[in-house]
Amino acid sequence: MRRTASPLSLTLLGTGVFLLVLAPLLVWYVQPRAKVTPVDVDTVTVFTGTGSYFDTRRIETVTGRPLTITRQVRGDVADSVRSGRAVWDVSTSVDADHTLPAAATHDSLQWTLERWVTDRRTNEPVHCCQETPTFDGEAYLKFPFDVEKRSYRWWDGTLGDTVTLRFDGTKKIQGYEGIRFTGTVAPAKTGTRMVPGRLVGQPNRPQVLAEEWYSNHGIELVVDRRTGRIVNAVTGPRKVLRGPGSAKDAVVLLDSRRMEFTPATQRAQVALASADSRRLRLLGETVPLGAAVLGTLLTVGGTVLLARGGRRGRARRDHGAAPAK
Repeated sequence: MRRTASPLSLTLLGTGVFLLVLAPLLVWYVQPRAKVTPVDVDTVTVFTGTGSYFDTRRIETVTGRPLTITRQVRGDVADSVRSGRAVWDVSTSVDADHTLPAAATHDSLQWTLERWVTDRRTNEPVHCCQETPTFDGEAYLKFPFDVEKRSYRWWDGTLGDTVTLRFDGTKKIQGYEGIRFTGTVAPAKTGTRMVPGRLVGQPNRPQVLAEEWYSNHGIELVVDRRTGRIVNAVTGPRKVLRGPGSAKDAVVLLDSRRMEFTPATQRAQVALASADSRRLRLLGETVPLGAAVLGTLLTVGGTVLLARGGRRGRARRDHGAAPAK
């Protein structure tokens, strides 16, 4: 009489083995391929605050005025697919109330258009695809995945160099906890500009090549640990003009102690970070752990049933055998 296994034991055993194979596959193969910088992005982040700026209509610096920074990030999907990198076009404008909406960039207080290219897995800068400017550092519009509690080199586009942002604990934004990084920027010369001499204390000269200087009262970034997405940002930019070779600020072009993501921008960034983090946690932790535990239980259960079925089959054969003569 041939021994046969029960369908239930084989089903349990097969499902258990499948889940045990699936668990490491999710961790080592599927999740790393999901942990990449997206290329089909189209987001707008808005900072608001108050400060001073040079009003070209009045030819003087005005103080205590509302200021808005608007940044739009659009992914160039075609170039990203072609290069295998994350290619983002970034438009940033600084506006007073009279120069809004930000879409009308021709009269903004400041406007820049940049192209950022990064490695989709490491967030390292990649110098290709008409990248401008050539930048450096570890963190830019986002941080790398799996953010660590240490200092990072963050690229400051206005400075044209990296700034060290120090780990500074954690902070909740809209009820969502992120890792906090802070830093400042000491005054640094960033360029020159031809202006009337009287603006920089040289009234006898019709035009002078004034120096542009930039500093930052304080930078604070709150970052989602798993995805590296910035859920809140605070900046305190200061831009001034100095006479050639002078150590004294002559004209304030822009100065704000604190400009911060609006509540609407915070909520949008938190929603994106939460959704992406949850997806990565499912692929890298929750589902693999559940699959491993359930797979082990099913495999053990199927093996036990298969063994018991075999023993019962042998017992029946032994009981029904004819006695020897």
